[in-house]
Amino acid sequence: MLVSGDNFKHLFGLLQRHLLLDRRHKSTVQYASRPDLPKLAYRRVKGKTPGVVFLPGYGSNMNGQKGEALEEFCRSLGHSCLRFDYTGHGASEGVLAEGTIGTWKKDVLFILDELVEGPQILVGSSIGGWLMLLAAIARPEKIAALVGISTAADHIVTSFNSLPLETRKEFEEKGEWVVPTKHSEEGFYKFNMDFLREAENHCVLQSPIPITCPVRLIHGLKDEDVPWHISMQVAERILSPDVDVILRRHGQHRMSDKDDIKLMVYTIDDLIDKLTTMV
Repeated sequence: MLVSGDNFKHLFGLLQRHLLLDRRHKSTVQYASRPDLPKLAYRRVKGKTPGVVFLPGYGSNMNGQKGEALEEFCRSLGHSCLRFDYTGHGASEGVLAEGTIGTWKKDVLFILDELVEGPQILVGSSIGGWLMLLAAIARPEKIAALVGISTAADHIVTSFNSLPLETRKEFEEKGEWVVPTKHSEEGFYKFNMDFLREAENHCVLQSPIPITCPVRLIHGLKDEDVPWHISMQVAERILSPDVDVILRRHGQHRMSDKDDIKLMVYTIDDLIDKLTTMV
C-alpha cells in the first residue's frame, strides 16, 4: 500500500489536532445492561457509517492510546466509533479470571447486535484480533472490514500446545499455566486449564476462514508476545480476495508508538474511503 508523504502528514496533523484540542469532547462512559450477564462499559461517538468498533487486548481496556486515537480520528471524519471493555476488564462488571474466549465473543456480538447501526470496521488488538475474526464469521452482514493489530488468533492455545510434553503435564497437574508478561502489574498472566480447553473451541487457523470483507493485518517484527507469522497465517486462510499484511520492522506488541498510531489511522481512513467509494 503506497502512502504519499503529504497525505500522511495531513492525516496525522488532523489526528494530533483533535487529540490535543478535543479532549473536552471525549465521550462519556455508559453501561449496557444484559439479562443475567455482567454490564458492559462503553464509550460511543455517533456518526456516519461505516462505523469503527475497537476491540482491546487481553487484560487491557478501552482507554489505551489506540482506542483514544481511534475515537478522535472518527470524530474528525464524522464517523461513528464505539470502544468498550470486555467482561472482567476495565470498567465492565465481571471477573477477569472467570472469563473465556467464548465470554468475550458474546460481548462483541452483543455490541454489534444492540449498540451500533449499520456495517462496522472492527479494529482488534492482540486477542481482540482473534475476537474480531470470530465476530466476522458469526455476523458477516454487520462487518464492513477488519483491521487486526498484532492479531493473536489461536495464540494462547498454540503456545500451550507447543510446550514440551513434560512441561504441559506439570501445568495440567497444577491446574493453571503461568505466563510471564511485561503487560501486567504482577508480571505474569494465569490461565486455568478450563480456559485453555474452552479456547480450543474457537480456534480458526486449522481451516479456511470464511470471511470475505476487506482485511488489513498490521504486525510488528519485534513483537515478543505474538509472533508476526500469525498474521501471515490468518492472511493465507481468509477467503477474502482483499487482504493486506503490513509489517513494521521495529514494531512491538502494543503498537502504540506515534508512527504505529499513524499507520493504524491511515489504514482505517483508506478503508473508509474505499468502502464509501464502493457504495
